Amino acid sequence: MPIKIPVEVSARHIHLSQEDLETLFGKGYRLTRKRALMQPGEFAAQETVTIRFKDKEISQVRVIIPLRPQTQLEISVTDAYGLGLPIIIKQSGDLKGTPGVLLIGPKGRVELKEGVIVAQRHLHISPREALKSGINGKNVVSIKISGPRMTTFHNFKVRKGDNLKLSAHLDTDEGNAAGITGKTFGELII
Repeated sequence: MPIKIPVEVSARHIHLSQEDLETLFGKGYRLTRKRALMQPGEFAAQETVTIRFKDKEISQVRVIIPLRPQTQLEISVTDAYGLGLPIIIKQSGDLKGTPGVLLIGPKGRVELKEGVIVAQRHLHISPREALKSGINGKNVVSIKISGPRMTTFHNFKVRKGDNLKLSAHLDTDEGNAAGITGKTFGELII
């Protein structure tokens, strides 16, 4: 029997450090939760920032809670083309050698020296779910999305953790290519 995996499309967003949050929004500022995300403890905030590279910008980039040690901006390949940024596909948190942008908030600006990535597609899974699904010990899997634009995505990096909830993350370009709208499930291919 095929193993069904919830598939989420992750739009451009930013994870801020405490220092950058306070520069952009003001000293002691506390973000406002807008809605819970799939992973436990993660929320989309009401707050957004504008990102600028040279003479191009994208406004209303959603801030994600909780804060991180280093600010990280996740965009799509289409966003990178539009801004004129190099396309650097990396795992979350691997920011060495990535480009930077100017961040603009209501109270200040941050010149981000590095931290812009196109997030590599990945699968969140708990050790229990990994064992149950037969992917324990696997680092990479594929997932097939059915529908009018049936697509199989390969090279999902497996991210295991006790506090993770089963879900596959694609960016907006990948989600659009597969015709994903609303709640979607994919079939795990080992």
